[in-house]
Amino acid sequence: MIDKGLIGRIATVTLFVTLSVLGIAFSMYLLYIANSAYMFILALAFTALSLLAGFFNIYASIWYYRSYFYDRYLERIRNGLKPLGKELPDIAVAMPVFNEDASMVEDNIKSLLTMNYPKSKMHFYIADDSTDPMLREAIEKLAKKYKAKYSHRNERKGFKAGALNNALLKASEEFIAIFDSDEKLVDRNFLVDLLPFFQDKSISYVQTEKRYQKGNFFSDAVDIFDAFFFKFIQPARAINNTAIFSGSCGLIRTSAFRDIGGLPEFIIEDTFFSFESDMHGYKSLHVPKVYALGRPVKTFTELAKQQWRYNYGDTQFIGYFFKRKGFTKRTPLSNIDYTLHGLGLNYLSVVLLMFTIVSAGIVFSAAPFAHFDLMNFLTQNQLSVDLEVLGFLAFTLSLMTPIFLARAYFGSWSKGAMVFLLNYALVFVRTKAALDTFVKKNVGIQWNRRKDADARKGLIYKSLHNTKTEIAFSSSMFGLAAVALWQTNLAGGIWLIWYGILYSLTTAFLVKYG
Repeated sequence: MIDKGLIGRIATVTLFVTLSVLGIAFSMYLLYIANSAYMFILALAFTALSLLAGFFNIYASIWYYRSYFYDRYLERIRNGLKPLGKELPDIAVAMPVFNEDASMVEDNIKSLLTMNYPKSKMHFYIADDSTDPMLREAIEKLAKKYKAKYSHRNERKGFKAGALNNALLKASEEFIAIFDSDEKLVDRNFLVDLLPFFQDKSISYVQTEKRYQKGNFFSDAVDIFDAFFFKFIQPARAINNTAIFSGSCGLIRTSAFRDIGGLPEFIIEDTFFSFESDMHGYKSLHVPKVYALGRPVKTFTELAKQQWRYNYGDTQFIGYFFKRKGFTKRTPLSNIDYTLHGLGLNYLSVVLLMFTIVSAGIVFSAAPFAHFDLMNFLTQNQLSVDLEVLGFLAFTLSLMTPIFLARAYFGSWSKGAMVFLLNYALVFVRTKAALDTFVKKNVGIQWNRRKDADARKGLIYKSLHNTKTEIAFSSSMFGLAAVALWQTNLAGGIWLIWYGILYSLTTAFLVKYG
């Protein structure tokens, strides 16, 4: 019987490997035709970007291909497990809270209480870092109402990790289940499904798939934005024992938690904890099933803050990884997994930005295809020129992977296109986060929130003020496009106009989605 799913994966991998090779071949062509120092520098820059993009795309294709076999891998593990016995372990169900609406927190506590598990064996912990006195008082009342162990810190040292460590490092329960305060349980079997995996005493944690509740078009696109990681990357990494503990919707062995020293107190504690678990000789698993749904990300500001935090933390992690000398104890594949995880968002931001700058340089270079007008292009019969254009487009198409995968797995071209556009809209947000890491300045997203009598006028002002860098960059692209068109360089002008539009999306999304 033909396995259509596997054939589809092989075809997709072949396509994107081909695109990567074509991008690299085009960079070789640029080196070949370079006839000046200016052209040679451009060609070298494009070659470096093509090789980097090729490596990321090819390795991502490997992740994508391997993820197809994960269900079988997990099933083999399940087949070797015994059913849960009558003596069930005590569970610490922990929820970190930071200035959250008390009614939402209560709704989610109620949902967790419906778990298919003896109530006498579940002990709730609320790790509250709220700075608002009224919210703090409301959360403390909830803790008393539901007999949860309540802890509060006046200083938010170590972020979420610090709060959980403060609450859980002395926990007596055998396992710790962590849920964020915005996550609502949707599958009551969370504990009975995950506990059997811990029959392997070397397992430190089991992570499940994280998704968001349904919202508007924007929030559903953001859900897909994150789903790519859990659908394709996380399963492939789990085979290498590098599955990331994603901060919540996971179950941790308490003894391992204490042995590791709790959650490393960084802004993205989950990645650091996963790595430290690996370094301490533990194994981990990923269960590709959704047990709880988080609050949807409905505004562009929320997404920008999330992405800033991710990239700040990922950039921190790269330095931590090499300083910790993790590469001396890991397999080559796991080293690549951790390195690419730390560089992933930097790759998306820096490579996109640098490719844009190099593309602008190529438009004003001596490359023969850079000066086609429309009629010239339509009547061109030289195979070499066709290959040049194909190679140039291949690099761009390889960056549009989310569009094709979103259609194939989530049934939506439009949401896939939104994911593609969001990567450009977030370029400078991510880049600033990486730069802040290097100067050790954790400032976050400092977007102006000016109030105005005319709400629409205030929103537009705020959006323009907050995206000054993106506006300046996109304006430079439009300016260069005008110069190219004035020189009758139609192809180059259109190309630069397209980049101008892409980088102006930061402002547009902030206006539209807040």
